[in-house]
Amino acid sequence: MVEETLLLIGDQDVPGAGGGSFIRNNPLTGSVASQAAAATLDQARDAVEAAARAFPVWSATGPTERRTKLLRAAELLRGQAPQFSRLMTAELGATGPWGQFNVHLAANMLTEAAAMTSSVGGEVIPSDVPGSLAMAIRQPAGVVVGMAPWNAPVILGVRALAMPLACGNTVVLKASERCPATHRLIGAVLREAGLGGGIVNVITHRQEDAEPIAEALIAHPAVRRINFTGSTRVGRILAQIAARHLKPILLELGGKAPLLVLDDADLDAAVNATVFGAFANQGQICMSTERVIIDQKVADEFASRLARRVAALPVGDPSGHVVLGSVVGIETVQRVQRLVADAVARGARVLAGGESQGTIMHGIVVDHVTPEMALFHEESFGPQVSITRVSSDQEAVRLANHTEYGLTAAVFSRDIARALHLARQIESGICHINGPTVHDEAQMPFGGTKASGYGRFGGKAAIDQFTELRWITIQSGVRHYPF
Repeated sequence: MVEETLLLIGDQDVPGAGGGSFIRNNPLTGSVASQAAAATLDQARDAVEAAARAFPVWSATGPTERRTKLLRAAELLRGQAPQFSRLMTAELGATGPWGQFNVHLAANMLTEAAAMTSSVGGEVIPSDVPGSLAMAIRQPAGVVVGMAPWNAPVILGVRALAMPLACGNTVVLKASERCPATHRLIGAVLREAGLGGGIVNVITHRQEDAEPIAEALIAHPAVRRINFTGSTRVGRILAQIAARHLKPILLELGGKAPLLVLDDADLDAAVNATVFGAFANQGQICMSTERVIIDQKVADEFASRLARRVAALPVGDPSGHVVLGSVVGIETVQRVQRLVADAVARGARVLAGGESQGTIMHGIVVDHVTPEMALFHEESFGPQVSITRVSSDQEAVRLANHTEYGLTAAVFSRDIARALHLARQIESGICHINGPTVHDEAQMPFGGTKASGYGRFGGKAAIDQFTELRWITIQSGVRHYPF
């Protein structure tokens, strides 16, 4: 069945102007998965204006009412888990468990946002002026534009909206053209929860219209904040547009996550974390473990165990009981194969995988990868992991940092003090000791450094991103002036 979706502008389900629409094909079968309304620039502006009209009422709504509606949205989202999972499989080739996990974490994000509605506060700051009560207060910024990607569409679509709504902002979600029906369903759920009337708006668009629509959204005078999750290439473009308009933008971009395995590590634990971190959602996660950097004293044993595990992973049609389903498109297969072939030509060795049937890829393990190889540097965003051997902790940290990216990392060692010492030297927004690089919780400050972006989603850190901090004073008594 083809899912047909319309724009959500204000409280209305709106077709594309002139009946404009586009289709998203199932990456595995090539059949039509969804047909979505194609927004024009004027309709993108209409969505912002609907959000601007809703802002005065929503921003004045008390924290308890905001909390109630966000909790209701979390409940409704959980109830739609089968539909979200079905759409993700059809539009993206995602496995059922990945779809279910998306809904689980996204619902947690709404629940956490609900808990934060009464934490948008401030402080009294002592003043040197007699009789002056000085306060720093946080208040809603205005309309927030969220731009979410396809790879974890429910998690990242909800994350783009949840804390902005909790802070009293109204929102416009610019959906990914690869999963328009999945992202549009988020809007339907939030509207049913009482966040309609322009509080939440959703825009879908053709791929070729992505940049002009993004620019129109950012340029609109009512838009006060932007958040984007996606590639570093697109993030740079959006940052430049936002800078021209002097508007803050939160960017969560690409990654090339290193997992360091020290000579005293629990190898079974490190292998388990690597398998999960590298192959969850076919490696199509910004946090995916792309590089294992390992002490050469334990590298042979680790590589052998890892290759056996990866070779045994169930692979096939994502509608079945598999770990590795379809990647999002044939371009992913081509990119990963190009990077692996280059590494092999320069002396690396494939220990497992390499086969593909259309967009179904077996997990790939590549050993003896060095910094001279493109595979060491370029984000593959596919089901592969490389192994790089080192002779010291210092070399491990140096190679972990030898990348433009800095989102997440991991260190495995039985000596926690040693691991923590190294973790503090790794240039990343997130680092886990004896845990996988793929790890997200709604209440944690999530974000990266360097080419992985700036700003933080999650918990109290997100309040700073989506509110204005204002200094307000109240003068009591007579104020004395020098003239």
